[in-house]
Amino acid sequence: MTPDWVRERLAHAIAGERGSDPATVAAVRGDHSLVPGGAPPAVALTPAAVLVPLVMQAEGLSVLLTQRTAHLAAHAGQIAFPGGSVEPEDADSIAAALRETEEEVGLPRDYVEVIGRLDTYLTSTGFEVTPVVGLVRAPYPSKPDPFEVAEIFEVPLDFILDPVNHERHSRELKGRMRTFYVVPYRNRYIWGATAGMLVNLAEVLTR
Repeated sequence: MTPDWVRERLAHAIAGERGSDPATVAAVRGDHSLVPGGAPPAVALTPAAVLVPLVMQAEGLSVLLTQRTAHLAAHAGQIAFPGGSVEPEDADSIAAALRETEEEVGLPRDYVEVIGRLDTYLTSTGFEVTPVVGLVRAPYPSKPDPFEVAEIFEVPLDFILDPVNHERHSRELKGRMRTFYVVPYRNRYIWGATAGMLVNLAEVLTR
């Protein structure tokens, strides 16, 4: 699988729906999508953006992810894409994703070629997330923010694309039953919005 193949798949798999321009309106999904008749979160949504970084390693493409530090007030210890809230100074979701990525993991934006976007993801915690897909040339410099990021790691894209690795789990959280995707990788437990976006990536690239 080559970067050119990914560019073409991202452009053509969603052509006729919204095109591959990350600034355009997208389809919407979330954990509620896994439940028949499920409704989006009934809360005010904060615009956010994440970068879905596809690293061009010599042995093939991989997905860069972060392990959040254990002391954070929200999503402590969870696995996530680099990203965060869209700030007033951000021109758009692309600018927000690139800024947050540079702040969190020290990846300069000139190492990233933005090639498209995935579906907007609504989280149960009240965020409306735009996943921006970018190709990252390797080797790349990195300097994780020690307050937010405990570790940076990569998962082979081939692993993400295999539907065998897409599991659905249910669990009672804060008094209600939730259904969500899990993508277990070695000793990593990738779940929730991050896993949902990875499944969306696999759907787009293998459609």
